[in-house]
Amino acid sequence: MLGVAIIGLGMAATPHALSLLDLSDRARVIWAATPNPVRAAAFGRAYPFAVTTNVAAAIRDPAVDCVLLLTPPATHCELALAAFSVGKHVLVEKPLALDVESGRVMLAAAEAAGRQLGVVLQHRFRPGPRRLRELLADGALGAVVHAHLNVPWWRAQSYYDEPGRGTYARDGGGVLMTQAIHSLDLLRALVGPLHVVSALARTTPLHVMEAEDLAAALFRLSDGGTASMVATTASYPGTPETLEVIGTSGTAQLVGGTLHVSLLNGFRENVASDEGTGHGAGAMDFSHHAHRALIADFLSSIALGRPPMASGSEALDTQILIQSILRSARGGA
Repeated sequence: MLGVAIIGLGMAATPHALSLLDLSDRARVIWAATPNPVRAAAFGRAYPFAVTTNVAAAIRDPAVDCVLLLTPPATHCELALAAFSVGKHVLVEKPLALDVESGRVMLAAAEAAGRQLGVVLQHRFRPGPRRLRELLADGALGAVVHAHLNVPWWRAQSYYDEPGRGTYARDGGGVLMTQAIHSLDLLRALVGPLHVVSALARTTPLHVMEAEDLAAALFRLSDGGTASMVATTASYPGTPETLEVIGTSGTAQLVGGTLHVSLLNGFRENVASDEGTGHGAGAMDFSHHAHRALIADFLSSIALGRPPMASGSEALDTQILIQSILRSARGGA
């Protein structure tokens, strides 16, 4: 039984709270903490967890073994370092950090403390993506010729009117860092390293915000294949993301969490999912099942002393990819 401190009780807290209730035989929430007393009171009414506005004390509590950071990206590095300094494991909401340099600092601190660092990239834990990863590993699709990712999501202006949202100072970026990061991480995990050939990024007239709400990129794969991506939060009313992998032996397509496989030898397979993806105005319109699987894996990584599937180093590689896309879009190398 591991003691958990939830730090940050905003919009992202719901699937984590539901997951920890489901995993109550493996983890006990010692504290749910936020410096905002209104949020603390509302969370305490909704869930059977002890709440506090003293974040530092919650992290230091000897009964706490791991800290779940659900705060804005600008706070991740400071809070993670505070947790590692008192011997806690850390699971942090995506992205890993505000920028790549801060992410490297967090990884170094985790290694020095001998503690696990995981990141909430829950798309890896959906049944469809897990099955697709098996098929690719077994060579069922053959060599990857091309992979395409399309993230045609929608966010209303009211979403970006929240102070700091869509800014570099709080979020580290726009659609790539906050929404498409899940699908980009999954694409990278499925087909391997992505080398940016060219990219574009912009803020469309549909939003008033600092960072990009639309980005497109062309990639080269390590084995000679290619990949492409379009991601936006300006596609009203929003539709589920699609990831298509074209191989020499057939094609696989993920639509949201549903997998469709068609091989040249006549083999067909479907892995259905009716879970939402948060692609429309309801940003939290999805099941907590993938979060539960990710948290369960993180708890196992602590018990077994092995890295979590969605590790800090994996998340850093995805963040480096996003940095490379934006750098290319600005005309850099």
